[in-house]
Amino acid sequence: MRVRIFLLIGIAGLISCGKDKPATTSSEPAKVVNVPTFNADSAYYFVQKQVDFGPRIPNTIAHKNAGDFLIAQFKTYGAAVKVQEFTATTFDNKRVNLRNIIASFNPEKKKRILLAAHWDTRPFSDKDKEKPTATFDGANDGASGAGVLLEIARNLRQQPTDAGIDIILFDGEDWGEKHGMEQPPLPANLKAWWCLGSQHWSNNKHIPNYSAYYGILLDMVGAKGSRFAFESYSLEYAPSIVDKVWKTAAKLGYSNTFVNVKDGGILDDHVFVNLNAKIPMIDIVSFDEGGSFGDFHHSQKDNMSIISKETLSVVGQTVLQVIYYE
Repeated sequence: MRVRIFLLIGIAGLISCGKDKPATTSSEPAKVVNVPTFNADSAYYFVQKQVDFGPRIPNTIAHKNAGDFLIAQFKTYGAAVKVQEFTATTFDNKRVNLRNIIASFNPEKKKRILLAAHWDTRPFSDKDKEKPTATFDGANDGASGAGVLLEIARNLRQQPTDAGIDIILFDGEDWGEKHGMEQPPLPANLKAWWCLGSQHWSNNKHIPNYSAYYGILLDMVGAKGSRFAFESYSLEYAPSIVDKVWKTAAKLGYSNTFVNVKDGGILDDHVFVNLNAKIPMIDIVSFDEGGSFGDFHHSQKDNMSIISKETLSVVGQTVLQVIYYE
């Protein structure tokens, strides 16, 4: 997952109060929809497939091959796919070649829902006490969100939704400053060293004037025992969507995973979708009681051993239920 920074300092001033979006809860009569059953085995396979390529670090062959796989898989599911290629400079002065991958279903529909995750892997396990400079698998932080969205895409091919669905896999989300270091000076075109793909897309949309009814970001959604709380910027910009998703999860019996607890603000891709693209987007992101992302975050422990089919299923089924009822 990206640079999960709680209680942002550097970017907090960019998020102002009073920018709440109008309520988006539908007043239409209740309807009954045959929602597909999320296949956790399939989602797990997609997570494993990404991990098998190796760490998806920009400028590596694993990154290229994984990106090619994701593009081909979306096309297999009948999506209209656009690839947004761009270059960026990282905090440690590396020039990286990045690709945002956009897959659209029912592109003719005016009402659109945006789903997103990041697909890159952090280039070093800087929270690992023994190997802080080594690469790591990024099974939860990156591959889990993309894996859930690939399985959702498979369902969209088999059973279209009434609304148009756009899936964006953001690149370059996780190459921010190392744990414990101060933020280096930013260039004029960036508001953070993290979330390079969402910053680029939100200022250079794949379709001019593109907008969506709302968005849902998935980050670190596969670990055993994950809990998802109300993230502060999600409540700031899209409170009705937070309400919609958490109530949906509760109706499905997932209240122990989607908990009614308020969390801090997290610097993630949704911040820039809200701030720059003006699309109300929430973040489904895991945390633990200590306010961190677990001892596997940005460490060698972030591998397939921590991935839970149950967690993938809870998140995936909740998102399916939400989008099929639009």
